[in-house]
Amino acid sequence: MRLELGKVLIKDVVFGDSTKLENGVITINKSELIELVMEDEHIKSVDVDIAKPGESVRITPVKDVVEPRVKVEGPGGVFPGVLSKVDVVGSGKTNVLKGCSVMTTGKIVGFQEGIVDMTGPGAEYTPFSKLINIVVNCEPVDGLKQHDHEKAVRFAGFKSAAYIAETAKSLTPDEVEVFETDNFVDGMKKYPDLPKVGYVHMLQTQGLLHDTYVYGVDAKQIVPTILYPTEIMDGAIVSGNCVSACDKNTTYHHLNNPVVHDLLAAHGKEINYVGNIITNENVYLADKERSSNWTAKLTEFLNLDGVVISQEGFGNPDTDLIMNCKKIEEKGIKTVIITDEYAGRDGASQSLADADKSADAVVTGGNANEVITLPKMDKVIGTLAYTDIIAGGFDGSLADDGTITVEIQAITGATNEMGFNKMSVKGF
Repeated sequence: MRLELGKVLIKDVVFGDSTKLENGVITINKSELIELVMEDEHIKSVDVDIAKPGESVRITPVKDVVEPRVKVEGPGGVFPGVLSKVDVVGSGKTNVLKGCSVMTTGKIVGFQEGIVDMTGPGAEYTPFSKLINIVVNCEPVDGLKQHDHEKAVRFAGFKSAAYIAETAKSLTPDEVEVFETDNFVDGMKKYPDLPKVGYVHMLQTQGLLHDTYVYGVDAKQIVPTILYPTEIMDGAIVSGNCVSACDKNTTYHHLNNPVVHDLLAAHGKEINYVGNIITNENVYLADKERSSNWTAKLTEFLNLDGVVISQEGFGNPDTDLIMNCKKIEEKGIKTVIITDEYAGRDGASQSLADADKSADAVVTGGNANEVITLPKMDKVIGTLAYTDIIAGGFDGSLADDGTITVEIQAITGATNEMGFNKMSVKGF
């Protein structure tokens, strides 16, 4: 599978009479974009704003973040089974608008939405403070059920990103990065002396507005399966999550999965990156046993030497993480797990809800219970009405002077298990 990712570098985003992309500047016809989002009968009103790095702006509650991408050549389209027809993606050419995002906010869907500050100490904890964010603020119709509300806001983000990305379809990208992996047999022949490494990509599927979609299918309905690494770069996996903000793998995280990128960078040099095994994190014990059994079976079937495992969420999914680790290790395959910690504000509590001695190689994203005070911002996109009830907040988090004292789990992307730091793939 070979994918050319054409990067169109975005310098600025402004509003104007027509939607276009010229010389790195996106111009958006605001009324046209609002009209597109308002096609959904579940949305009562929409506003669109722009937040730029360094501005005294706070965005909350953050639902999802999406990087605009458009298919240029090859089968299918971005977000298959969601916006485009169901087809196997991950090959051909895709253009991506680097340096910007579409971010959704508005009336809270679940209590675990988050905060993004564009400047100040909070900005240091989120990758999204470095982007030019096109913020779509959606107000649902009265009496809308939570799941319908979540779906409406989710699709508002995807449709807005696709609308903006279309401006780059015929452009020559500023940079082109090529990603390529072989089929299993050819890969074994090409790199016989390199350790065979796979990526076990755990997807949040606890329900209760904690859902992830694969080719448009709710991932709690799947059994573990294999994907080419490049499939997720075309949006084969998208977020529908209202899980704790620091744990949430937004759609942007999936599109830019750093584990995939780092493994591909080492492919053919340090390791033979065989591919991804996606699995879920259901709530019932039988489902956990089934998925972890299948995951371990697939690592054995692929004859892997090592596996990187990332999880999404905490608490209940810690059980899935340790099950996967333990069962894979029992097959003689080395594992490295990527997680964050909930170790209490003093760092003295047990970091994970489950543990096993086989989980002896751990990459941590940090302690999500640590407390931070966020200064007042000059502008708020969204609303501060839910500050005291989001995960990581508490009664009195929002002070009279406009400062917010919260655990860093309230910041979107703060201790994300995927992270955006380089990882080491040596040692397998």
